[in-house]
Amino acid sequence: MRLDHAVPFLLSSIVFLPTAGAILLLLVSNRDGRRDARVRNLALGMSVLEFLVSLLLWVYFDPASADFQFVERRAWLPAFGISYAVGLDGISLPLVLLTTFLTPLALLSSWDSVHRKVKAFSIFMLVLESAMLGVFVALDLFLFYIFWDAMLIPMYFLIGIWGYERRIYAAVKFILYTMAGSVLMLIAIIGLAVQHNLATGSYSFDLLALYGLNLGRIQFSFFLAFALAFAIKVPLFPFHTWLPDAHVEAPTAGSVILAGVLLKMGTYGLVRFAFPLFPSAAVFFAPYLATLAVVGIIYGALVAMVQPDLKKLVAYSSVSHLGFVVLGICAMNAQGMQGAVYQMLNHGVSTGALFLIVGMLSDRRHTRLIAEFGGLKGVMPRLTAAFLIITLSSIALPGLNGFIGEFLILLGAFRWDARFAAFAASGMILSAVYMLWMFQRVNYGPVTNEKNSGLPDLTRREGWVLGPAVVMAVVMGVLPGPFLDRMAPAVDQIVRRVAIHQPTSVRLAAPVDLPGITVAGGTAGREGEGPAHSAVAGGQARRAERRWAKGPRERSEMGSGVPGVPASKQ
Repeated sequence: MRLDHAVPFLLSSIVFLPTAGAILLLLVSNRDGRRDARVRNLALGMSVLEFLVSLLLWVYFDPASADFQFVERRAWLPAFGISYAVGLDGISLPLVLLTTFLTPLALLSSWDSVHRKVKAFSIFMLVLESAMLGVFVALDLFLFYIFWDAMLIPMYFLIGIWGYERRIYAAVKFILYTMAGSVLMLIAIIGLAVQHNLATGSYSFDLLALYGLNLGRIQFSFFLAFALAFAIKVPLFPFHTWLPDAHVEAPTAGSVILAGVLLKMGTYGLVRFAFPLFPSAAVFFAPYLATLAVVGIIYGALVAMVQPDLKKLVAYSSVSHLGFVVLGICAMNAQGMQGAVYQMLNHGVSTGALFLIVGMLSDRRHTRLIAEFGGLKGVMPRLTAAFLIITLSSIALPGLNGFIGEFLILLGAFRWDARFAAFAASGMILSAVYMLWMFQRVNYGPVTNEKNSGLPDLTRREGWVLGPAVVMAVVMGVLPGPFLDRMAPAVDQIVRRVAIHQPTSVRLAAPVDLPGITVAGGTAGREGEGPAHSAVAGGQARRAERRWAKGPRERSEMGSGVPGVPASKQ
């Protein structure tokens, strides 16, 4: 018996368990702060329990299926076609686990840095976790929008209350930027429901039903509305200006969640909604998005190189690294898109850990200026060792997690348009420059500031915070197979849908052999699986070409090629 049949509300339980923990914390009386320790332990315990329960999704997930699993559907507002619908596939599964993995680390990191209103801080962190999980599993666009906007509220308060000097300015800028894009997306979501009503006689916000709509030219307007909302969240150049302020002013836990999870909602939105819902518009606008992505890669790296503040350097590095993710998505082939999804995870682990390290240094010295450090290798050898591993993973050193994602992205980009790959590759060189130069100035050389000579090394609590991130950086670099295996079918399905709308000269990416790794659309399965994967990829390409060769009317009659949606309903 499948687990989702035995436990019918498993996914909903995972989404709302942190909210239940927040309600439990509301019942704890702590006005005078005497029960701060109890509040911290309860919040951490709930987040750890949430992570352990979410591992059931990984264990019982069927890696061979491209369909959504653990699906729950309940009518909510049937007159308007709105339902409570959640489920996850190989793309959303790792992002759900990334969220439940980083939240307890962020909470534990705050124990020595958040000393006022601990109860409210913990409640906002748990509510934020529920909202983020809801974004990744929502299969109804109305429900998705509710979760999308709900996560703004706790993050606004986390920055505005527990941030640094310019926290109010940063919090207001964060919410204004995000809300501006969200309103346009809401208009497009309503427009989709109206188009469904015109085509079928009933409103619907169901994602799978909307996949089958034949939208015509109006999809270009809808795509721009969705893409703008997601580009602001990524953030994609030139919509990035809110990010450095938010990162610099946010508390350490807020920066970890912001970089590790919230930014991924933008790239996830492109993969889940913008590209498959509006494939013709995606094909048209992809080169423009890729151009902005490459500009962001180079611009973010150059600006990071001259930053005197550690936190701002890491913030601009996110602009550069997430440009790679957008480039992989725009390549619209199996390697590029699978690399993009994998790089979302890599960035969450590596950049989240970098913010944890910056927070540890800031707690000790109450400054983040690079010039204030130097020679920490001899003073804090354990922290420096963890810092080195995370730095190398961030610059995509082979053997660590960042390499796999960026390699697949560049491979996919090269097969799509070699010019984008060439310019993007320069960003990898620049990232090595600014990251290694920063690491050298902070950790090597003599101790020039006496305040650094007596700094304590990594504590046991900090070891529990950094250790899991370091382990994951190594595991994901050495053993990417289990992650790529699970996302490959879902990535293939999205790539096929977009490929139908590409010109006949565009082929699905040719197979690529990576020993022991299943790359979507290719032969790189485990031993004995290669020919089957090759045949499937070749067949998909030929079917896509035949489909495109037919006239628009014939293609419409054949349907949109969405598995699980009959042609008669597309």
